[in-house]
Amino acid sequence: MFNFPTEHKVIIVGLDNAGKTTILYQFLTKEAVHTSPTIGSNVEQITVRKTHFLVWDIGGQESLRASWYSYYGNTEIVILVVDSTDRERLTVTKEELHRMLAHEDLQNAAVLILANKQDMKGSLTAAEISQFLTLDSITTHSWHVQACCALTGEGLPASLDWMKSRVVAN
Repeated sequence: MFNFPTEHKVIIVGLDNAGKTTILYQFLTKEAVHTSPTIGSNVEQITVRKTHFLVWDIGGQESLRASWYSYYGNTEIVILVVDSTDRERLTVTKEELHRMLAHEDLQNAAVLILANKQDMKGSLTAAEISQFLTLDSITTHSWHVQACCALTGEGLPASLDWMKSRVVAN
């Protein structure tokens, strides 16, 4: 008998230019990788101490957001990347988050909010983003907010630890 490792499906979503692809490749290579806007998706396998994640990074341009739902099936963790400097579009991010959480295919998914670009002057803190996105009102999903910087990788190891703890708990 072969014992194949279980793969846990993760989707990375967020508005365009939030840092989704940079975070995906920082998880993978521990280096900042120069990226261009994602049209469609990128998919990579990431292993965290023998736990395997199949991570789908989905384009965030407005025209692509309508198709996010097609990636929801079997998703265990949703990573929402927030540009902590983009105050103008936080309302859109909040609407997208709450629309996603209402989708039946995500009813059992945990949510990791990455407050990216913490290295930038004037960026909102993880607590401010949590408040703005009304995360306290989310009682149907386990969620966690993590401040991070995609370019340096700061905050990302803790994110992976949280993801691992979520799938081990289930």
